[in-house]
Amino acid sequence: MNRTYVGLLFILPAMAVLAMLIAFPIVYTIYLSAVDANGVLTSKNFVNALRPPATARAFINLVVFVGGSIVFQVVFGTLTAILLNQNFPGRTIVRSVTLIPWVVPGIVAATTWAWMFHTEFGIINYMLTDSGVISAPIGWLTNKDTVMPVLIAINVWKLFPFVAIMVLAGLQAIPAELYEAAKIDGAHFWEEVLHITLPQVRPVLVTVTLLLVIWGLNSITLIYSITGGGPANRTLITPIQIFRLAFESFQFNTAAALSVLFVGVAAVVVAIYMWVIKKTGEAR
Repeated sequence: MNRTYVGLLFILPAMAVLAMLIAFPIVYTIYLSAVDANGVLTSKNFVNALRPPATARAFINLVVFVGGSIVFQVVFGTLTAILLNQNFPGRTIVRSVTLIPWVVPGIVAATTWAWMFHTEFGIINYMLTDSGVISAPIGWLTNKDTVMPVLIAINVWKLFPFVAIMVLAGLQAIPAELYEAAKIDGAHFWEEVLHITLPQVRPVLVTVTLLLVIWGLNSITLIYSITGGGPANRTLITPIQIFRLAFESFQFNTAAALSVLFVGVAAVVVAIYMWVIKKTGEAR
């Protein structure tokens, strides 16, 4: 038997599993979005998905959450990587400790932070009131003005170590001769960072940012576990809205339509990002 056919036979079980776990759900979701409860083709599912004001609110919240998170994740992660790349006593231990937020399971991190930001029993309010910074406890997770910044801060804490470890790996590949030449020319530390470090790790930052965008658009664990989308839909995001439509309201066809629209928007965002990065790279 031809070696090619033998190889195909060996990967056939894996392909069958992938088809059941990935291909079938995608195809079935598209099918549900295009039919009504009786299996008749219709476009009303998409109209019903876009009509509620909550749909626009959820998408805006998602953009704010993802955009705000990525900015701080990349900035803090890059600065952390640069600091961890320096020589200092206990560097290995500090590098290991830095990874803790990333390896903590999402549901554990969400539950822990929810208790810490609790209005009456949270340690955050206790420390701030005890030190005299605030006179009364703040409802961090119930106040419409503070809940989104708090969730962004928690998300930054959770994922900035991933950025740091990826950038740190990129820093290890930068030739030492570049820094030596810069020192000979009289360059200071931050001049080295600006003109050597950041340009050299740009490919890493591009890849990491793309991953953060994809993960952020699909994030649900953190927000759903802490606020459930409240208060008053202030933290409602599209993935949570899809979940509510499907498993709380049992509007599976509408939820499928919103899922298809969301995937299309996400694909466009990723494509635009890649196009901009490509054009920027060509301009250089």
